[in-house]
Amino acid sequence: MNEDGARPARFLASGDRSRFPAAGAAVAELAFCLPDLPDVRDFAAARAVQGGMSEEGLADFLVAVNEVATNAVTHGHPTAKAVLRMWAVGRTLVVEIHDEGRWNPRTPPGETPPGPHATSGMGLWVARMVSSDITFETGAAGTFITMSFKV
Repeated sequence: MNEDGARPARFLASGDRSRFPAAGAAVAELAFCLPDLPDVRDFAAARAVQGGMSEEGLADFLVAVNEVATNAVTHGHPTAKAVLRMWAVGRTLVVEIHDEGRWNPRTPPGETPPGPHATSGMGLWVARMVSSDITFETGAAGTFITMSFKV
């Protein structure tokens, strides 16, 4: 559950890219595919710790990043790499994962908890629970999932 006990999320079907980092912000970026997921976790962990994330918050952070990154390379466009971008806005760490896949979910993604015997479909729900904010944007440029974490 996020620190406010809320289920944050927004879904934008327009592909509007309104959450770019501020001009001059330091952005770390990594392109990846399925075999690179361990590198994604290492990359994200190192940047999170550099950005001030506590050891207590790091485990939940990595679960969320791993779940969204895994979705990007298993459900996104099958021949393209996904891209992870990270930057800080004050005391908030922002993580954006982009793939070239498109989707049109009927309800906001990750809002419904998985059933008691579910073996899949938990990733976006978990990401929603542990992030401070999460947005889902899809359009001609693909899908962007942006998560924020207080540090």
